[in-house]
Amino acid sequence: MSDGAALPPPAKTGSRLPELIALAQEDSSPKRRALLRELTDCFFGAPQRTEAETALYGAVLSDLTDAMETAVRAELAERFAEAPDAPHQLIRRLANDEAETVAAPVLSASPVLTEADLIGVVRSRGQGHMRAVSRRVAVSEAVSDAIVERGDDETLGVLLGNEGASLSRAASETAVERARANPALHAVTVERSSLPPDLLNDLYFEVEARLRQRILEQNARMDPGLLESALAAGRTRVAAEDGALPPDYAESLAYVEELRAANQLTPQVLARFLRSGGQTAFLIALSQLADVDFHTARQIIERRELDALAVICKAADLDRALFLTYAVVLLNTDDNAMGKARAYAGMYQELTREAALRTIRFWRARKAMQAA
Repeated sequence: MSDGAALPPPAKTGSRLPELIALAQEDSSPKRRALLRELTDCFFGAPQRTEAETALYGAVLSDLTDAMETAVRAELAERFAEAPDAPHQLIRRLANDEAETVAAPVLSASPVLTEADLIGVVRSRGQGHMRAVSRRVAVSEAVSDAIVERGDDETLGVLLGNEGASLSRAASETAVERARANPALHAVTVERSSLPPDLLNDLYFEVEARLRQRILEQNARMDPGLLESALAAGRTRVAAEDGALPPDYAESLAYVEELRAANQLTPQVLARFLRSGGQTAFLIALSQLADVDFHTARQIIERRELDALAVICKAADLDRALFLTYAVVLLNTDDNAMGKARAYAGMYQELTREAALRTIRFWRARKAMQAA
């Protein structure tokens, strides 16, 4: 059938179906390929089709497709991928094709595939098929759950990068846990706008500075009502083991409490603790001023997380000069301590106290044990 030939009217096309079905029994591969293309042209050329005719098209095209080489099947998939009235039988056959080049076009775009069809492909085919499903304009929670369960990290990255994909709470928690272990997933996870805020903040200590800044910015923009619901969701998860307290914890706590009772626990005293090597006392005092737990404060100081230190100091309402002092003392073994400290001081200046306080609340919720 030439490209310029007139397409038969629906009635004529319908009447030819028995003849075309008979031709489909031909053993000749070239004849079957020509018939496949003619049937496809007839399908798209008919402005109207009955349900029975569509089903017949689907049955014959599916049979012909099984005998065709990959390139021909891929061509057919491309033509039918976005057709809203494509025969379901044919589309389901193409979606389950072992060749990714055949399956991918319909898996990523066909509106004919049902949720059950997609889940079936995810549970039975490989990563390439799952990635194609992950790129659909809309992916339901049930389909996303199956992808998170079976997909590798590359597939998970494609799914997380698709804002049209809906993830259940459980799938989001699993995704964040996997992102903790794989830096390649950090950016796509943090930048996912629909990620629950408490899970987003769980990643703060795992990701690079640029992404930490993104988390702080999202905290600053968060609606107060959403903030409370996010904190409530976070409280249902059990905090990780923090490890033993340092040997001088009890003695240092008693000393800090004594200073506090005498109204002598000042930011300047904290700087003195740092300079004199009283790190445990410094951590206790800092955690009390910022209202964070001791283990979070210790992690920040031991890892010299200056951007996180900025969050704590801002939440404690300390001025920029004191933050700079703390930063320089922490970096005392670094050849460019002052330069690095000043760079973070600029970030400290721009950080709002409201954003810092909200971030601190997430940190507290992250460490809270499940009440049950």
